[in-house]
Amino acid sequence: MRQTSLRHEPAKEKTSWQFFVLLLVFVGTPLAPAAWSEEIPTQSKVILSDVYTIDRKYPSMRGPYGVQEVQLGEAGSPSELLWVTGYRAVMVGPDGESAASQEFMCHSNLDIDMERHRDLFQWKKQVSTRLFTLSQGQFDITFPAGFGLPIFSDEVFSLNTQVLNHNIEGHTFQVRHKIAIDYVRAADLKTPLKPLFMAAATGLVLLEGQGEQGENAYFNVGNPDAEDHGPGCLIGLGATQHTYTDAFGRKFTGHWTVKPGREVNRTLATTWMQLPFDTTVHYIGVHLHPFAESLELRDLTTGKTVFQSKVRGTPEAIGIEHVEYFSSPEGLSVYKGHEYELVSTYNNTTDVDQDSMAVMFLYLLDKELQKTNLAHTLPPLF
Repeated sequence: MRQTSLRHEPAKEKTSWQFFVLLLVFVGTPLAPAAWSEEIPTQSKVILSDVYTIDRKYPSMRGPYGVQEVQLGEAGSPSELLWVTGYRAVMVGPDGESAASQEFMCHSNLDIDMERHRDLFQWKKQVSTRLFTLSQGQFDITFPAGFGLPIFSDEVFSLNTQVLNHNIEGHTFQVRHKIAIDYVRAADLKTPLKPLFMAAATGLVLLEGQGEQGENAYFNVGNPDAEDHGPGCLIGLGATQHTYTDAFGRKFTGHWTVKPGREVNRTLATTWMQLPFDTTVHYIGVHLHPFAESLELRDLTTGKTVFQSKVRGTPEAIGIEHVEYFSSPEGLSVYKGHEYELVSTYNNTTDVDQDSMAVMFLYLLDKELQKTNLAHTLPPLF
């Protein structure tokens, strides 16, 4: 399958004005959210995937897919600081404009070269390379006013798009993904946005190995305490060959099989989230497969629910019509020293096995960038 890419020019050394922009954005930004009054001059980068032919049923993660390289700035233009404020994806016809059924959406993933990103922003924390995932039930993410992901215009994204078809046989369709990345130029703002970063909580099942306390296991936890860490994830069957091996040689997967009936799976998510400090979460999205009923993040330390997303399935068909998300300028508090659990509930109402995933994407206030004084990195300004 043909892959489309935008040519990436080698990164150029940042000029003093670019570092000065960083200084203005991050030094002294208040930690407490405040009402946002400035009108944000938003721009959008629109990307079309290749045209995918759907001529049979394709389960989740099994349909045609493609990968493209994308950057927000024009190739060869000076690098500048941008704020990504939203991400949208929709299925369209081959012309890129005509309507297509959204039931063909498997996912749209946007990843970044995280090592370069960490270097550019002098991060100490380790986070996922994933910036966004959209799938059936949610086709757009828009951060609360005044918040955004800081990105340099010459950073390169990897865009992965894939289609599926759960319901239709005997027909052929041609569709493509239409993606829009919404952003603002830092130079166009009078007041800098509040920086976000993404941390994910991922549901897992155990494929091989044994937990220290019975059948269930905890990824990268050798001697769990059920009171602190919850019951642990289920033993399961993988829906694909992709696996994770923890430090104790046990194999897990985040894409597993749900047998007919209801399944509740609990995964200790603390290790995956890797919270670097106490902070607040201002947007939460989820990725689930058909037959999901809900996805919940629980704070095991306090015994309280952080957020639960409920799912509405597609009537009289296999699919997801809507998933709940969270968006708030005030945010929800999360803590580095707490233990967190992800609880997924599926109800397979068919008489055959179905595949499943469960991921919660948390967009967190980046206190590391807010507290960092970048003055020591600046070359002379005059």
